[in-house]
Amino acid sequence: MNGNARKRERLERLLDLAQVYRGWNRKELAGALGRDPTKLVPGSGNPKLDLVMHLADALDWSIGDVSECLLNEEALEQRVDRMSLDSQTTFESIDAMALGCHQSGDYSSMAKHADMAYEIAETPTERALACIRSFGAWDGLGRYSKSLEAAQRGLMESPIDDEIRRALQSNLSNAYYTLWHLVEARATSAELIENYQRKAPTTTWDRCSEAFAYYVLGNTHRRLIGAEPVHAARHADVTIQTLDRCRSLCNELSGEASYWEAVARTAAGGLLEAEVISGKRDARSALADITDALGSAIDLDEYTNADSIESHGWWCIYGCNIAIRHISDDKDLQRYMALFTNKADEIANKLDNWSMRERVFSMQYQGHRRFVGWTGQEIPMTIDSEDIKMITGTMGRFPRFRKTGWNILQSANVVQA
Repeated sequence: MNGNARKRERLERLLDLAQVYRGWNRKELAGALGRDPTKLVPGSGNPKLDLVMHLADALDWSIGDVSECLLNEEALEQRVDRMSLDSQTTFESIDAMALGCHQSGDYSSMAKHADMAYEIAETPTERALACIRSFGAWDGLGRYSKSLEAAQRGLMESPIDDEIRRALQSNLSNAYYTLWHLVEARATSAELIENYQRKAPTTTWDRCSEAFAYYVLGNTHRRLIGAEPVHAARHADVTIQTLDRCRSLCNELSGEASYWEAVARTAAGGLLEAEVISGKRDARSALADITDALGSAIDLDEYTNADSIESHGWWCIYGCNIAIRHISDDKDLQRYMALFTNKADEIANKLDNWSMRERVFSMQYQGHRRFVGWTGQEIPMTIDSEDIKMITGTMGRFPRFRKTGWNILQSANVVQA
């Protein structure tokens, strides 16, 4: 089947869906769409804008939803599945399926079930909870702009349970942090922490939201060390205070799930970076600790816990930050950068972690520019076709990275993988 035939088929399915949804016959459908019943589907399969708008009205969808389904078979299938849910299907059953997908790492199916749950939710709190599932799915897929939208959509529901609202605020702060919206991440996580300081958490869910708010606030100030070097010392002090608190809270939660043990370990790595800035740790001593820790991550196949593997990857990124800022010997710097970026790249690829990929490519580019300055020769980076694919995907997910990505793609030597 050629491209035009597939487009016509998708449009036909949407028309049939609208007809069933409204209970119309073909003539009534055509009248609502302002078309002759015999000419609803153009030969090209590409409907004019006014038809898309009328079809969106008939389906009670947005124009964007209709456009996506016309262009994307998978999006159409998911929409059809949601509209054909059995009337006996409950929100609780679909939500449980979404959680099961999260536990198995099947984030694409999780996104599908989260959308289904949102469609059949009967209360604002249920819709907000479905948005939390959607956030987790898009975050797992590395589609951070969509995870940000999911958290924002959930917070627009009202009234919702306070516990759910705080969980959404925690998710929102994390999405801001991941996308490098540091001012927003700082404000959102700080407000949540102030809330918990006024009223201590009493449930496991709130304890988790509190711990993660400290994680986001601490790491946001850690990133601000580089973004606002004039205030580096102050940011380092706040990083130390908040990540130390995060580590304590995560250690208390580690009995609930192994995930929190990994978050505590990641926080400890962030502390190393900030302590070097504050003068509490020697840079080479911190780098030695990070290097020694990587000794237990030589064979990643030995790990069954993805969270633990991810923690090692972030320690590599912290090591890169320390080396770039504090190692003046260029030969030593290149040795550290090669060690840390290679291992972080291996971990990012094993976990399909786009946030870590962004850091790896950025660090490799920074390290290469230092190398050029050291040698005085404009030697290009070397990348392969797989790198091009990953750099392109990273540029799409992180607007902040696009300039760096273009610089790499336009100047690098491309070799066969």
